[in-house]
Amino acid sequence: GIPVTRIAQEESQRLLHMEDALHKRVIGQHEAIDTISKAVRRARAGLKDPKRPIGSFIFLGPTGVGKTELAKALAEFMFGSEDSLIKIDMSEFMERHNVSRLVGAPPGYVGFEEGGQLTEAVRRKSYSVVLLDEIEKAHPEVFNILLQILEDGHLTDAKGRRVDFRNTVIIMTSNVGAKSLLKDTSLGFKPVNTDLSQETQAQYERMKDKVLEQLKTQFRPEFLNRVDSFVVFRSLSVEEIRHIVELLLQRVRNQLKTQEIGLEVTAEAKDHLIKLGYDVDYGARPLRRVIQNLVEDPLAEALLLGTFTAGQTVIVDRSGDTGLSIEPLAEKTPVEA
Repeated sequence: GIPVTRIAQEESQRLLHMEDALHKRVIGQHEAIDTISKAVRRARAGLKDPKRPIGSFIFLGPTGVGKTELAKALAEFMFGSEDSLIKIDMSEFMERHNVSRLVGAPPGYVGFEEGGQLTEAVRRKSYSVVLLDEIEKAHPEVFNILLQILEDGHLTDAKGRRVDFRNTVIIMTSNVGAKSLLKDTSLGFKPVNTDLSQETQAQYERMKDKVLEQLKTQFRPEFLNRVDSFVVFRSLSVEEIRHIVELLLQRVRNQLKTQEIGLEVTAEAKDHLIKLGYDVDYGARPLRRVIQNLVEDPLAEALLLGTFTAGQTVIVDRSGDTGLSIEPLAEKTPVEA
């Protein structure tokens, strides 16, 4: 019984504040999120080519800066759930004989009944975000398939069924140019620098030009010509790493909340986690490992030993020069009125 106009208005408001919603999950990367948001708004407003997908993007930049995370956040924002993300790892299609698995094996071959890995997933879930991870590893034949999807918005599978890609967002990630970025220390992780002004912007533009130049040598012109946007991700600053630590710790808090246990982490403990997990070459991923080793593993052991019980709050603090201490928060004695 909800009026259609109200749904349309709510959808319009959501789209106008799309950047804010995506920034809740993806730290930094303003240019990337702006580009994606504009493409989605254009499509929803009816201004896109009706034959083509909602948008097609190549995400570029260093490893561990949020390329895959943005694809997941977009799937959740647009279609309500991360389950609407169809992720295909292109390292599985490095050899020519594997390429047919995308559209299905031809009649008479093993696997004909199963359908294609890409076509079957999109046929069952036509409103989705298709993530083709590490596209540079794919065999050149894969790009012939992608040309048709990007230009015509459909693909015919091995059974002759036409699969519609017009309601999908195609995202391809690539680490092309990442190695050359690491050689240039000014383009990697930077020390604490709150001034994100002209110098930082100039560094980003240099990095962008370098990556796009390598992209042109790696992929064929007719493929690049059909992609809507090339989105180059920035390296993460220390301040952004601090936000990511908070996001990762919030996940631990949510998991402990199901057992009715609270979690507090002191500023000193967070600084220690950042110091250990802040890596020039690997982006934010080492942080996850550091939090797993220093916070989650001791917590798991303590929970199994029964050290913490429901209703308690656990405090994580800096302990000595080397590690962290995890102890129950001392309960305050209630003051009678």
